[in-house]
Amino acid sequence: MIVIMPPTLETLFSGSRSVHLADGAVLFRSAAPVSEIFLVSAGQIHLIRHTVHGVKMVLQRARQGMVVAEASAYSDNYHCDAIAATDCIALALPKPAFLSAIASNPSLAAVWAATLARGVQAARIKSEIRSLPKVAERLDAWLGEGNRLPEKGHWQDVANELGITREAFYRELARRKKSTL
Repeated sequence: MIVIMPPTLETLFSGSRSVHLADGAVLFRSAAPVSEIFLVSAGQIHLIRHTVHGVKMVLQRARQGMVVAEASAYSDNYHCDAIAATDCIALALPKPAFLSAIASNPSLAAVWAATLARGVQAARIKSEIRSLPKVAERLDAWLGEGNRLPEKGHWQDVANELGITREAFYRELARRKKSTL
């Protein structure tokens, strides 16, 4: 019996252009025209928006196998910055080729729809976490979603994602360390 594997986003990007980024490098900036769709092949890329009050918000932590800024497939311009959170590789597929592949393959369209639905679910969870009044509650909820603290040099990224100051985040980590001694 021949088993036909369903298409995946990774197979859609096979053979596409590779973009190598060092930690902290910019993949794209807000307001830049969307000409390519990016899939993380290795490492992690953060989708970042800066509020009118100057607060940096991490809206997506795209890891291996994830499309960066999924909604950009349907936009003329990016609405956020995409910054490498680690050394990473992104695969770049021209936007017209991406949209054509989705439109012409119902199985791939279903995979893409499921990906977008998971993105909406993740945004709702993130919103729920940010609505919690206490730093400890936000951190507990974030950890409860299966997240782990990154290396010490990237703790401020978690604070940004939780919508708290890094000082408040560091105080909470210190409180937790002290209570486990």
